[in-house]
Amino acid sequence: MTKILFKYIINNYLQTIFKVILIFYCFGLILNLFEEIEFFKELGTSVIMPLTLTALFVPNLIIKLLPFVIFISSMWFLLNLRNSKNLLDLKVFGYSNFKIFCILAFTSFVFGWFILIVISPFTSVMTQYYEKTKSQYSKDVDHLIAINKNGMWIKENLENGHRIITASDPQENILENITIYNFKKNYEFFEKIKASTANISEKNWKLKNVKIIKVEDGLFKENLLENFSLYSKYNYAEIVSLFKNFDTMSFIDLIVDYKKLQNKGYNKIYLDQNLNTMLAMPFFLLIMTALASILTMNTLRKSNNFTFIVVGLIACVGIYYFKDLSMALGQTNRVSLSLAAWIPIVALGFFSSIGILQINEK
Repeated sequence: MTKILFKYIINNYLQTIFKVILIFYCFGLILNLFEEIEFFKELGTSVIMPLTLTALFVPNLIIKLLPFVIFISSMWFLLNLRNSKNLLDLKVFGYSNFKIFCILAFTSFVFGWFILIVISPFTSVMTQYYEKTKSQYSKDVDHLIAINKNGMWIKENLENGHRIITASDPQENILENITIYNFKKNYEFFEKIKASTANISEKNWKLKNVKIIKVEDGLFKENLLENFSLYSKYNYAEIVSLFKNFDTMSFIDLIVDYKKLQNKGYNKIYLDQNLNTMLAMPFFLLIMTALASILTMNTLRKSNNFTFIVVGLIACVGIYYFKDLSMALGQTNRVSLSLAAWIPIVALGFFSSIGILQINEK
C-alpha cells in the first residue's frame, strides 16, 4: 500500500506540473504571437513564420518562469488533495505533512535537474534558431561586433561612411590600444585615429594620447592631441550586453565549453552569474514547493481556493521582485553576481525551514 500511495502522489503531482506548463505555454504562445506578427507584418512573410518562432521562443521563457510554475503546481495539487479529503486518508496510512512535503520537494528538485540536463540543450537550440532567424529579417543589422584572441572589432555604418574599430577587450569602461579606420561611403579610406586609451562608459567616447592621420590630396597629414571625443553607436554596457545572451546556451554548454566561451568574448563575470543561476534552479524549485506547502497544509479544512490564488499571486510577485533586487545588487557591484543568484535561495530557504517545522506539528 505504501508504494501505491507513493506512486499516486508523484504521478498526480507530475500531471499537475505538466498541466500548469501547458497553461503557461498557451498564454505565452498567445501573448508572444502578437509581438511576432507586429514584427513581421511589413516583411511579406506568412503567418507560419511568427507562429513557428513563437513556438520556439516560449519553451525557454517557461524555463525562466519554472519556479513559479512549480509554486502554482504545488498549491494546486495540495489544495485538491486537501479539499477531496485525500490528505486525511494519507495521514491515516502514516503520511505526515512533512513526509508529503519531502516527496513533493524531492520530485521538484529532480525535475529541476532533468530540465537543466535534458531539456535545456533543446531549448537553447530553439533559441539559437529564433535569434538567427529574426536577425536575418531585422532592419537594424548594420553593425558587427566581435571579440576574439586579437581583441575587439567593431564595424559601424554611419550616415556619411563606415568605421572599423580595433582595440583590446573592454575592461571596466576602458579600451586600450585603439585604432579607428574611417571610410567614405564607397569604402575609400580617408582617416586613421590611434589612441592609448578610451573611456566608453557613454556613447561619446573620451580618447587620450591621440594621433590622427588624414589623407588629403594624396598626402598624409598627422595631428597629435592629448584628448579627443568620438561619437559611437555603442557604450560599454551595450557592447557587453551583446555577449551575455545566455539563452542560446544550455547548462551542458556552460559546463563543457566554459573556457571556449570566454575565448569567444563572453564576459567571465556573466558566465559565472548564469552558471550559478542555473545551479540554483533545482534548489529554488524545492523552496517554492516548501512555500506552497506552508500556505496550504496548515489545516485539513476545506477553504475557498480564491483566497489561496490571491495569496499565491502576491507571494509570486514578492519573490520575483526580491530576486530582481538581488540581481540588481550584483549588477551594481554591491555583491558578486554569483552570490546574487544564491541570496534569494538562502533567504527563502531559512524562512521555509521554519514554516515546514510548524506544519509538521499539525
